[in-house]
Amino acid sequence: MKKRIQAVRQFTAVFEEDGNVGGYTVTIPELPGCVSEGDSFEEALENIQEAAGLYLEGAPKRLQKKISPRVILAGVSVVA
Repeated sequence: MKKRIQAVRQFTAVFEEDGNVGGYTVTIPELPGCVSEGDSFEEALENIQEAAGLYLEGAPKRLQKKISPRVILAGVSVVA
């Protein structure tokens, strides 16, 4: 059975707490215009992950290559 190799991109998200109404606004500086929010940190994190996925999905291939290096996760079997 072949294992699927999954490419993962890693970004730094900036969370800003809104002291007036509560919750967080979150941006990813490497993805201009990628902004989300949430009533809690966890919700804001989930929302920005979804927003970043959609951002990259809609980005032209040439832009995707410039955005961030890929990290590839793959299982490795070792016989010891």
